[in-house]
Amino acid sequence: MTHGWNDATSAFHPASAPDYLPRPQLEALQLGRLQAVVRRAYERVPLFRERMERLDLGPEAVRALPDLGQLPFTVKADLRDTYPFGLFASPMEEVVRLHASSGTTGKPIVVAYTAADLQVWTGVMVRSFAACGLHQGDVVQNAYGYGLFTGGLGAHYGAEALGATVIPISGGNTERQLMVLADFGVTAIACTPSYMVHLIERAKEAGVGFGKLKVGIFGAEPWSEEMRQHIQAEAGIRAHDIYGLSEIIGPGVGIECVHRDGLHLFEDHFYPEIIDPASGAVLPDGSEGELVLTTLSKQAMPMIRYRTRDITALHPEPCSCGRTIRRIRRIGRRSDDMFIIRGVNVFPSQVETALLKVEGTLPHYQIVLTRQKGLDEMEVQVEVTAEFFSDRIRGLEALQAELADAIEHTIGLRVKVHLVQPKTIARSEGKAKRVLDQRKI
Repeated sequence: MTHGWNDATSAFHPASAPDYLPRPQLEALQLGRLQAVVRRAYERVPLFRERMERLDLGPEAVRALPDLGQLPFTVKADLRDTYPFGLFASPMEEVVRLHASSGTTGKPIVVAYTAADLQVWTGVMVRSFAACGLHQGDVVQNAYGYGLFTGGLGAHYGAEALGATVIPISGGNTERQLMVLADFGVTAIACTPSYMVHLIERAKEAGVGFGKLKVGIFGAEPWSEEMRQHIQAEAGIRAHDIYGLSEIIGPGVGIECVHRDGLHLFEDHFYPEIIDPASGAVLPDGSEGELVLTTLSKQAMPMIRYRTRDITALHPEPCSCGRTIRRIRRIGRRSDDMFIIRGVNVFPSQVETALLKVEGTLPHYQIVLTRQKGLDEMEVQVEVTAEFFSDRIRGLEALQAELADAIEHTIGLRVKVHLVQPKTIARSEGKAKRVLDQRKI
């Protein structure tokens, strides 16, 4: 079976698509590709070869899929330590595209693609959009950022290859976004969920609707089921979660189908494992742990056992849609997003879940961490609807207590809650920044 494009077009013919292969046939395909990519990395990536030799392993050690578990992990620090091109397995003359992370601390991570890698990427994005129910004739407003961020171009080429009409509007300029949504017959939008919340808010203020919009494809940041319900209720659309990361390929590693019962992983190209974050031991399907991914067909920059830090679980049973590729539970948290307050592990997604269950609050919040007299403290700043702020103080006090109770019930910790007026917390046109850690200042 060829890489990428032929696989991609088969999304239009479900009976022959890799998504529907019988498991034995899919696992045979995975093993062949795994053996090839391990050999490629061993022969062409010095860091991987050194680590394999340290374990007294060679490419021939991979005789079956479970043998992957004895190979060394790759972590994000490896990409920074070998900046910019130290993990490339292809010569520069074969690299046709470079992307890079935003690089919030130090230098960014750099990822590379050959022409065949771009075909794979386009292919999985075609399958992603098809899984959401999109097809030729849909009009897709692509509000992911273009440039070094992988989201914009990844979604763009996939939607075009599907046969949809693509509006490459990129991120920002919210007034223009709303105009295009209303006037261009847009049926699907792709952006971060936090930006969609912002669009909903601005649309209400402007008194405009979303025209023919029916589907939203949201990713690039964790978001809760409560936020999904908010978006669907306010915009009148069906909201899908898409999963990806630059180190693997970009968006298109996994997606929710129309049933939205977990995210289908395109595991003919990305082999998943779930490990215990502490010990690194591989866990059985159904167990919660850290997602580890191995690229099975990446040429320019193969990733072997890349630790994503995303916490989820693998579900092996077939979906109602008929796809045989395994699903992961939606990513609600990351192991490196966790912070500890008075001995309690806290994730921002837990706070979001608690807040959105309480009427009168808006889906805009910020967690502020401080240290006083050697003790860590946490305050949650929450925007309240205009109706509540026009109410009497007693109503605000009751809401504040209700929010504190909801958070305590969710995380097991009593924290300070500070109610703020609408539009007080900064909006995001890209990935939302939920935690302000002043302990590091």
